[in-house]
Amino acid sequence: MEAAGGAAPGTAPGRARPAQPPAQPPAQPKSRELFRSQRKESEGSVDCPNLEFEYGDADGHGAELAELYSYTEEPELSTNRRCFEEDFHAQVQGRRWLELDGAQQKAYVMRLLDGLEVVNRDKRLKVARAILYLAQGVFGDCDNEGDVLHWSRHNSFLLYQLGTFTAFLELLNMEIDNSQACSSALRKPAISLADSTELRVLLSVMYLMVENIRVEQEADPPEWKTCRETFRMELSFPVHTEEPFALLLFTMVTKFCSGHAPHFPMKKVLLLLWKVLLFTLGGFEALQAMKVRKREELGLPPLPEDSIQVMRSMRAASPPTYSIELMEQQQQKRGHRSRRPLVKQDSLDIYNERDPFKNDEVGVDEEENDDVDSGIEGELDLMERDAIIPVMPAQRPPIERVSFPKGLPWAPKVRQKDIEHFLEASRNKFIGFTLGQDTETLIGLPRPIHESVKTLKQHKYVSISDVQIKNEEELEKCPMSLGEEEVQETPCEVLYRAMLYNLPQYMIALLKILLAAAPTSKAKTDSINILADVLPEEMPITVLQSMKLGIDVNRHKEIIVKSISALLLLLLKHFKLNHIYQFEYVSQHLVFANCIPLILKFFNQNIMSYITAKNSISVLDYPHCTVYDLPELTAESLEAGDNNQFCWRNLFSCINLLRILNKLTKWKHSRTMMLVVFKSAPILKRALKVKQAMMQLYVLKLLKIQTKYLGRQWRKSNMKTMSAIYQKVRHRMNDDWAYGNDIDARPWDFQAEECTLRANIEAFNSRRYDKPQDSEFAPVDNCLQSVLGQRLELPEDFHYSYELWLEREVFSQPIRWEELLHYQ
Repeated sequence: MEAAGGAAPGTAPGRARPAQPPAQPPAQPKSRELFRSQRKESEGSVDCPNLEFEYGDADGHGAELAELYSYTEEPELSTNRRCFEEDFHAQVQGRRWLELDGAQQKAYVMRLLDGLEVVNRDKRLKVARAILYLAQGVFGDCDNEGDVLHWSRHNSFLLYQLGTFTAFLELLNMEIDNSQACSSALRKPAISLADSTELRVLLSVMYLMVENIRVEQEADPPEWKTCRETFRMELSFPVHTEEPFALLLFTMVTKFCSGHAPHFPMKKVLLLLWKVLLFTLGGFEALQAMKVRKREELGLPPLPEDSIQVMRSMRAASPPTYSIELMEQQQQKRGHRSRRPLVKQDSLDIYNERDPFKNDEVGVDEEENDDVDSGIEGELDLMERDAIIPVMPAQRPPIERVSFPKGLPWAPKVRQKDIEHFLEASRNKFIGFTLGQDTETLIGLPRPIHESVKTLKQHKYVSISDVQIKNEEELEKCPMSLGEEEVQETPCEVLYRAMLYNLPQYMIALLKILLAAAPTSKAKTDSINILADVLPEEMPITVLQSMKLGIDVNRHKEIIVKSISALLLLLLKHFKLNHIYQFEYVSQHLVFANCIPLILKFFNQNIMSYITAKNSISVLDYPHCTVYDLPELTAESLEAGDNNQFCWRNLFSCINLLRILNKLTKWKHSRTMMLVVFKSAPILKRALKVKQAMMQLYVLKLLKIQTKYLGRQWRKSNMKTMSAIYQKVRHRMNDDWAYGNDIDARPWDFQAEECTLRANIEAFNSRRYDKPQDSEFAPVDNCLQSVLGQRLELPEDFHYSYELWLEREVFSQPIRWEELLHYQ
């Protein structure tokens, strides 16, 4: 923000320069230097290549396993191996694990599981480490990374079949309740890896089992597929305990954030929580299939398109040009260029003939001052603007001409509410009165209105949420006649019911950790310490060790952001499909916990630098580091990083956060106004520099919903962004997003809108989940004999004081017989 806002002081002198030519040359180097420094600091590289990124539920299998470990944990891999080999060679002489048959492997694992029952804590930890080595793929016996991953999967299924997960769940519960470890961590001035050793071993085994069993492969034998379904059911519908496994992990998160357990390894907890939700609820493709099935059940027409496929086929647009770059161009060309009249509509016509997806260097239609701090809209003065618009070349080579894509990517949608608003406005205009929600009667309206209504109805889209809201209204109106609602017992329903009463605390805790992990956050004394499971016992001495730890800490934060953004998005999407008011409940608590400004704060950085960050050391990643000798690390090799074009997890996190922001603000005018108040437009516009179609789509959606509030000047000076919105974002037939005439945009209704929503959510939660014994709708016994004949449970000490009670409550109270007879 500061960097973006810093452009304003540079532009003010620029306006005065043309009027005073003699004073111009001395100031030129200074202003050029200023713009260059601003450009480096806040904007990053403009010439960003198209990013070949495929969005999915998670990264590749190997990458997801590698992110479980921090680089400071690397020595523990050999400790796990030593613990296994000491025990294994004592039991099985002269053979390797890979050489044992299935029965022998099972027998050995059962013997290890017996070792978890011992009282001695150190012996238990050794056995747990040996089991972790098995889950890590017995890398000491493997020759390459593929073998390690293969044996890791094989051993994970074997461990699950023998009941390892249940045994580790019991141990995890013991460690969570270990008050000695908590009090020890609270007394320490600095918490390190050593404080969470047992927890990290347990969580690592559980994560490896969940991740290996979750990922499906074509070559999986039938018993593995059965195993996967059984495990999914076990995690979704707990048998022995009252709560699903995900709730235990949520509890760990809140306990950590409250400060009672600062030694909890949060990265591992969050990664495991995300993968458990992904496994039990289902990923994005499973969600799409569930959505299609649910629409069929409700008798709704099928979806107009598969949104996942549409987004995969979209191409990125070139980012809008910024005033900083334009000023540089202007200063370079000012000495040998004549002035021209201001280009107005012609520039738009020229743009409309060009390919919208091609990054043309010429033809600048828009720019922006991006002055966030002062909130000033617009760009350079008109005198400057007409001097900096370059001439279109007379002829363009035919090779650069690319035809427009045929049609728009999305089918337009119309809500029932949109048709009602359109008819209300038409009736007021032509007849002078309205008919409420009647959308069939068109008497007295001219023929073009009839055609318009017909077109709107052709594209009418009824969402699952609309049906759920209507059903909820009917249940509230007629609870007696409609009876009890049949609620399907899905994994999502079980999770919501378990989370319901502590859900606000869970959301606040997740956002606290997200804030602490965001790269834009300043280190504060009162913020939580999320580095407990990455900092070594002994701090680095050499420069090389410090660099390695710095990379490790940044990587650690990136993984935390990735897991929180992914699990929040999963929760929102699944709750929305299960019931709209479950989604709204989570959304409202995220908004109350300042999720919207938090995400904007996250994006108020050099987003290109974040996406291309190289905070990884590939030679130290699991499983590479387990099978190959480690080369000597140097400061140069650490600085160079890997050769990847971008960081997958960071781009994944950015898209997830943008999707969450879209979910929170869609059709909510009060929240859209929050985007405007927090001056999100320049922050979001900078994010368009990332040339990835999916990310650009969600940025454009967020810009579209607030365009009507940004003023005419902003729209006028951002025509390229407006064109990109038109090309990429779904159309709503009569949504005049670009003009600001929306009848819903009434600021005085915003507070009422949130209050009404909150009342509806509370009514839904109390109706479905609060089951009071003495309901006002419960049947009443009107027979005097049966009422007097009921046996009442009296307290044990009643016979001591019943005479006093009779005297006070019966004999001393005057009975007004005439009133009693009157009421009869």
